[in-house]
Amino acid sequence: MSNTVKILLAEDEPSLGQIIKESLETRNFEVLLCANGEEAYKVYKLEKPLLLVLDVMMPKKDGFTLAKEIRQENPNIPIIFLTAKSQTEDVVEGFNIGGNDYLKKPFSMEELIVRINALLKRGQTEKADENIELGGYTFNLKKQTLTYKNTTENLTHREANLLYYLIKNKNQVLERSFILKKLWGDDDFFNARSMDVFITKLRKKLKNDPAIQILNVRGFGYKLIY
Repeated sequence: MSNTVKILLAEDEPSLGQIIKESLETRNFEVLLCANGEEAYKVYKLEKPLLLVLDVMMPKKDGFTLAKEIRQENPNIPIIFLTAKSQTEDVVEGFNIGGNDYLKKPFSMEELIVRINALLKRGQTEKADENIELGGYTFNLKKQTLTYKNTTENLTHREANLLYYLIKNKNQVLERSFILKKLWGDDDFFNARSMDVFITKLRKKLKNDPAIQILNVRGFGYKLIY
């Protein structure tokens, strides 16, 4: 098992949990299956997996609460939510607390595996300079921090990666469909609404330097200028 990727799967439906576990194990993943959020947190602390797959609705501790607790300790670990919910508010909440991706039940195992591999590959290949100067700010993708003068603010994983792509495409239009597929996995309506929320948050975090603007290019995407 030394060359396998260790994944924590928290799913309270025994049959679904076992199906996911067995399917991932055939792809050479090591799967730690837990039936509730409390058990999953204990296993996370003990085993230190590389990726989390969390059902949102679980007994004892739900997936959102579990993700919040783990995010405080590890801001970089990839998190995929499994949810039967489809309301925009629930999807946005999942991303706001640090989720990297979500799948609505029912889903295909191949789709889950594609999402997992994409997140793992992103974490391995996407590198940035330790510090990037952004107007009056200093941005660090690895640490997920944004510093203005003597004040440092922590960013969520998705905020940091969205800002990184805006910076790398500064003074150019960053196409909505590209960034949605890159960071959200799909450019559907719910993800588009979620990205709009994140853009608004980034604008607020960058408000101390009026020379920095994130412009909405209607019908195409966003442009960062500074």
